[in-house]
Amino acid sequence: MPHPAHGPRIAIVGGGIGGLAAAAFLCRAGLTATVYEQASALTEVGAGLLVAPNAIRLLRRLGVMERFLRRAVPLEWAWEFRRWADGRVLSVERLDGVCERLYGERTYTAHRADLLDTVRSAVPDDWVRLGARCTSVDAGPDGALVGFADGSRVEADIVIGADGVHSVVRGALAEPEPPEYSGICAFRTVVPAHTAPDFALRPAQTLWLGPGRHFVHYPIAGGSAVNVVAVAPAGDFTDESWSTKADVGEFQAEFAGWDPRVTELITAGDVPGRWALLERAPLRQWSVGTVTLLGDAAHPMFPFFAQGAAQSIEDAAVLARCLATPGANPEAALKRYEAARIARTTRLQQVSHARRDINHLPDGPEQRARDTALAASDPLVGNGWIYGYDAEDALVS
Repeated sequence: MPHPAHGPRIAIVGGGIGGLAAAAFLCRAGLTATVYEQASALTEVGAGLLVAPNAIRLLRRLGVMERFLRRAVPLEWAWEFRRWADGRVLSVERLDGVCERLYGERTYTAHRADLLDTVRSAVPDDWVRLGARCTSVDAGPDGALVGFADGSRVEADIVIGADGVHSVVRGALAEPEPPEYSGICAFRTVVPAHTAPDFALRPAQTLWLGPGRHFVHYPIAGGSAVNVVAVAPAGDFTDESWSTKADVGEFQAEFAGWDPRVTELITAGDVPGRWALLERAPLRQWSVGTVTLLGDAAHPMFPFFAQGAAQSIEDAAVLARCLATPGANPEAALKRYEAARIARTTRLQQVSHARRDINHLPDGPEQRARDTALAASDPLVGNGWIYGYDAEDALVS
């Protein structure tokens, strides 16, 4: 792997999918960067995620698809909406063959750790500094000084904040508005394939819709496990952390009375995690001087369109292209990056937010109208603005 040794000093704060993707695309573009990750090892909390064509085409350009495909599951069916009480199929769409014809790539599911490992493989080993928890970013006219919990500091010409929803870098750019309580939370669990019911092992993404709640599952990790994510009322729970655990009984209670297959999956899973979904208004500005944001640090969104990781990867590709433009002034390059990305990510934040109300309609006339609309819909075509988008081509145009 090439190890470029020229260009601006670039510090990437955060070694998750977005931060490592930024490093990978910068390396591909011939620039050098250092990733500062607070954890002692590169691991990804959470469980599964969908990886749609808009992200897959960028992974392919990194040359990491062979590694990705070792553990990814190609989806044959998606948006299999089912009714909460009896599992009646409201709508389902075939992806196999159709997705490639429309967008040139398939849609996959993967464990987050497997996607992280895939992206990490495109980053030189000596670019990553572990155990480096960023505590401050002081920007000046000629760069920035990044401070860490151990008292050390590094100078950088460009700082990229890829440090997630509780971003220290974001807080250094402007006084952040406090998030609003959404009133909903998400449970997640992983079910080993040998304990999962057969219907959950199909290469399909299934969404069960019910009053005030929805329940999603799909296979991950080469089919060796099933990822489960469910959204329910939060009550007084406000902990926004993927490391927070819940009780299986709590999870079961939220879906009491649902189709027995739902409760069977909950029972078969590991100890569930639980995190509150807090609402954050889209930012009007991501960059100040030579400091910028990427991924959840810039545009945290509800998971209802499964685009969080994909948008981080898109950010990374565009940011690297802007910084690698011959003769580019770093500050101007970051503004170009922001201008290319902010409208798209804001739109995705907004539609993800709106989907909550659609998914959680109580039984009645509105719910029946929604179900009729689902049966007549074509999400693969209707979401073409998401999946057909080529982040690098869009920048060129």
